[in-house]
This record gives sequence, C-alpha cells and structure tokens, in this order.
Amino acid sequence: MDPIADMFSTIMNSQVVAKKQVSLSPFSNLKFQILEILKKEGFILDAKKKGKDPKKKILIDLKYNEDGSSALSSIKRVSKPGRRVYVQYAELKPVRSGYGISIISTSKGLMTNKEAHKQKIGGEFIAKVW
Repeated sequence: MDPIADMFSTIMNSQVVAKKQVSLSPFSNLKFQILEILKKEGFILDAKKKGKDPKKKILIDLKYNEDGSSALSSIKRVSKPGRRVYVQYAELKPVRSGYGISIISTSKGLMTNKEAHKQKIGGEFIAKVW
C-alpha cells in the first residue's frame, strides 16, 4: 500500500464529514513534512506529533472557510510506488493558475513548486494540492 495516498484519502474523507481533527498512524517523517508544507501554505491549521516511539501518531487540525467549506479542495498523488514521476525545475508549472501548489521531493528536502523553481532544483513530483 501507499502510506502517502492513504494519508491524503483520510484527510479528504474527514473533510467530507466536517471533522475538526484527524489522527494518522503510524508516524512517518515524510508524512509529517508534507503536512508541515500544507500548514505553511494554509491548507490545514496544525499537525502535531503525539505519543511515544512505538505508537507515535500525527494529529491534524483541519481548516474550514467561513462558509463551512474545506480550505483544501483536492489532493492528487502524482508519483506512486509503481510509477515514479520526476521533474526538472523548468518543467514546474503553476497549479490551478497559482491557487494551488505542487509538493516536490528534492535533494534539499521537500518543498513547493515555487521554492524549487526559485532554487532551480528538480526532484520527485509527490502531489498536487489545491
């Protein structure tokens, strides 16, 4: 199974039923870094580590607009375990005319398409978020 896709499915399903908080387990640094990017870009409120090492999990506080709609419209997993997708910095395009972001795994860590383009660095295309 793909733990990143499972995380995205859990977040999207929780927003459909308007949950305030979601718990993800098991903990992984990659998942936590992706959530930190989503937090920095304003798609979720917060992500916290919870518990001791063997049973460590992540608590996510979901974000909603004033009208009750989700701040996160969609997450699309691009690179999958069976089919990895790599991009060069020149190939990075804006998502939804700049309203969304791409998450790229580079040699300097995870970053958005905007940061990767500024640093002129490519990598594995993890997901599109809008």
